[in-house]
Parts: sequence; C-alpha cells; structure tokens
Amino acid sequence: MSTSGLVQLAISTIIFLLAASLAKSWALAPSMWKLVVTLLLYTGGNLIMLRLVREFGMAAAFSLSAVIQLVAVTVIAFTFFGERLDNVQTMGVVLAVFAVCMITIGPWLTGR
Repeated sequence: MSTSGLVQLAISTIIFLLAASLAKSWALAPSMWKLVVTLLLYTGGNLIMLRLVREFGMAAAFSLSAVIQLVAVTVIAFTFFGERLDNVQTMGVVLAVFAVCMITIGPWLTGR
C-alpha cells in the first residue's frame, strides 16, 4: 500500500464518518440542508473510493474502507449518540475486523 493510497483511505473515511454523523443528525431532526450535505459527503467519499479501487483492487479497497468505517462509526455511535451493540452484534464487528485482516495480509502470505 502506498502512502498516497493510505492518505486517500483516511480522507475517504473521515468524509464517510462526517456523512454518517450528519445522517444520524438528520434522522433525529430532519432538514433539507442536512440531507443535501449528507448526499454530497457520501458522493465525495465514493469518488475517492473509485481511485482506491484502481490502486488496491476492489476487494481490498472496499473491505478496508468498510471495516474501518464499521469500527469508527460504532465508536461515534457509542460516544455521541449513546447507542450500544448486543453480544451478537459485537461479535459481528470482531469477525469483520478479522476478515479484513485476512484479506489484507492474504497476498503477502501467499506471495502475490
């Protein structure tokens, strides 16, 4: 993974986290500006993801992004919105993180 790719992944993650937080805010108190900004943020994040797909490949780019977002959004939901996961949901998050670790290190382990 290149430094440029990691920076783009970080930027897209921040954008997606802002979009998810604004989407939750919209769900609690709907307004047109929140909806428009949320859609613009998701669009920007997905445009960056297109570049990452080219650099990392589809499986790695979307898997990395999805799990990083999964963990980060869960932390935001806990911290700012008071949400909680039950035991089965928590295990799902743990398994998702493990799965992406396998996807990420798989090529290195198999020599590809």
